[in-house]
Amino acid sequence: MKNICLFLLFIFLSTTLEANQSMVEVIKQVKPSVVGVGITTPMNSPANQLQGTGFVIGDGHYIATNYHVVSTPLNPDVVQYRSVYAGNAKNTKTFRAEVVDIDPAHDLAILKIDTKLTPLKVASDDFVPEGTHIAFTGFPIGAVLGLYPATHRGMIAAITPDAIPARSSDQLSINMLDRLKKVFLIYQLDATAYPGNSGSPMYLSDSGVVVGVINKVFVAETKESVLSKPSGISYAIPVIHLRKLAAKSNIAL
Repeated sequence: MKNICLFLLFIFLSTTLEANQSMVEVIKQVKPSVVGVGITTPMNSPANQLQGTGFVIGDGHYIATNYHVVSTPLNPDVVQYRSVYAGNAKNTKTFRAEVVDIDPAHDLAILKIDTKLTPLKVASDDFVPEGTHIAFTGFPIGAVLGLYPATHRGMIAAITPDAIPARSSDQLSINMLDRLKKVFLIYQLDATAYPGNSGSPMYLSDSGVVVGVINKVFVAETKESVLSKPSGISYAIPVIHLRKLAAKSNIAL
């Protein structure tokens, strides 16, 4: 009996070690393709303002992110432009970016840069099932902590409509009522994302293939105070909507 227990323990430890090593390799593969997205104002100090995360797609010249990350209009009174930040806080490369197309309904946007970076593989239109192990890499609290990519992992807890139910009718805002008319399915996760993670790639933890885009709009209508009151619930937009947006601009994924 003792030998059987030791054998089972050995199998368990070997499997866990193999899974951890696989995750190490996947993160190493994904990180170079995860970028910061923000606004550069050369006359300001600091000049770069990180607003969210993005990831490289297509032929390496395109960046996928959330629409709300790039929805703030540029200031016409100063020299200012949208930027993509690659690398980390100690070795940052800044690339000027332009918005190619947007999909406000699904909170997605695609940017283009002149430099070619390494793209991530994007999955097909099919939903991945509940219970699938996933991870996402981005810049949580990046405006404070800096450009240091961090990875969180968990699983897909549910495939659910994007509308967040209210306890009573007087809690339904105009925005919530509008969403109820345009309901689509999204992924609910058991891993917690933070401000700055918006636009992060959500990928299969064993392969790095992107299956969703982390999104904060469906968590709250206003910016959450997640440091003091984390909800523990995060959402991701399925890649079917990213594929449709990319196809509009003839971007092959």
